[in-house]
Amino acid sequence: MEPITLTTERLLLRPFHGGDAEEVHAACQDPDIQRWTVVPSPYTHADAELFTRKLSPGGWQDDSMYNFAVVLRDGGAVTGALGINRRNLHGTYEVGFWTAKEHRGLGYMTEAVRAAARWTFTSLGGDRLEWRAEVGNEPSRAVARRAGFRMEGEQRSGLLNKGVRRDIWVGALLPSDLGLPGAHPYLPATPPTAGPSAALPSGAVPGLPTGLSGAP
Repeated sequence: MEPITLTTERLLLRPFHGGDAEEVHAACQDPDIQRWTVVPSPYTHADAELFTRKLSPGGWQDDSMYNFAVVLRDGGAVTGALGINRRNLHGTYEVGFWTAKEHRGLGYMTEAVRAAARWTFTSLGGDRLEWRAEVGNEPSRAVARRAGFRMEGEQRSGLLNKGVRRDIWVGALLPSDLGLPGAHPYLPATPPTAGPSAALPSGAVPGLPTGLSGAP
């Protein structure tokens, strides 16, 4: 896919280029980014160059991942990074992101995630956008919730981060959550209804007269 740029009220989501390496390197010195994401630790200038010059352009070229630099429209500063990754499931994608420390608490990443989600559903034909983060990463979960993701539970050993497997939270956003049509029909599960056994007296066993349960 040819790289594209998304526009929101305050932001541009544009492809990374080599000139972003210095800002990416500076942001990724933050211990929280190194702790909660899968970026290398320590994070070197070579890592930033690899990410901005090779990995990000390569993801667009082979349609495996679409990385965006999240920048301010009025100043161009890099506030964070957001990636949409293709999963090995029909129409399923995953969003990942980090925000530079000095730009947190301003709603930038929530705004970016919403824009990227709409693009995923309308341009990529996505039917499900997943968010996953290590259990305990409360700031990431707060962004996902504000963007409309529904939390679906936990997965044991769902993430490999720097050689250690960790438990994760999982959430998802569907096209219908944003008032958009999906690429395929979606039939939600129907909760089971109570059957006749629900009316049995306490201790009764189906097929035995009441009062004879467990009798010799």
